[in-house]
Amino acid sequence: MKIDQTHRLWAGVTAGLFFVALAAYIAFAVWSPSGPRGGSAIGLTFGIAGYALMLYAGFLGVRKKFPVIRIGRAQTWMRGHLWLGLLSFPLILFHGGFAWRGPLTALLMLLFFIVIVSGIFGAALQHYLPRVMAAQVPMETIYEEIPHVRAQLREEADQLVEATAQIDVEYDDKVKFREMYQAKIRPVLEAPPVELFQPLRFAVPASLHPALDDLENICEEQRQLNRQIKLYHWLHAWLLVHVPLSVALLVLGGVHAFMALRY
Repeated sequence: MKIDQTHRLWAGVTAGLFFVALAAYIAFAVWSPSGPRGGSAIGLTFGIAGYALMLYAGFLGVRKKFPVIRIGRAQTWMRGHLWLGLLSFPLILFHGGFAWRGPLTALLMLLFFIVIVSGIFGAALQHYLPRVMAAQVPMETIYEEIPHVRAQLREEADQLVEATAQIDVEYDDKVKFREMYQAKIRPVLEAPPVELFQPLRFAVPASLHPALDDLENICEEQRQLNRQIKLYHWLHAWLLVHVPLSVALLVLGGVHAFMALRY
């Protein structure tokens, strides 16, 4: 998700709501004789609003898992997930008066902090890594198709070497070229060294250089596929932290609310 001018309204509304909530919390903290507490009317209001925004942010995962749920546009949900999820953090802090009373509350705030930080980190990755991928992987392909593309490239390289049998060159040079391919190029086709081909050009006659150039192009495409896989893993690895901890946060937040209201 690229953070561009389409986020200005969301950022502005979020900032406005934050400053309104901050002003209300300051007045609440100053005028409360015993200090701000989560069980007061204003404290509960902050808590309910914060948890509601957390549920809204969490609903994005439900919408992705069940595509038949077509409530609103996906981009709108993504922007709301980012900005309103971010706003929920200070609201929950205002709810508790910046005090972590009890082990459950402390655990909730620790989870909340990790979820927010991982979410910001993921948003930054989603903003910048597509640009890096476009610059470093001009031959980008669909991620799920990479194994199939790699197999095609290996087959193309093998056929290219077999086709050198038709080139008018000494038989010994053809054998040497094939042996060089099998020994030095084919084993490293998955991750070929950048400087692999320059010294090889001195080892074969000029008539075989076009075939060697084609093999170098195939290896370059393989390098770009490897780079794409690494960037893809960076782009999605943060979800391994963000998603399960978000689910745990919502569940424990519901437990906290139930216990607070019941007892």
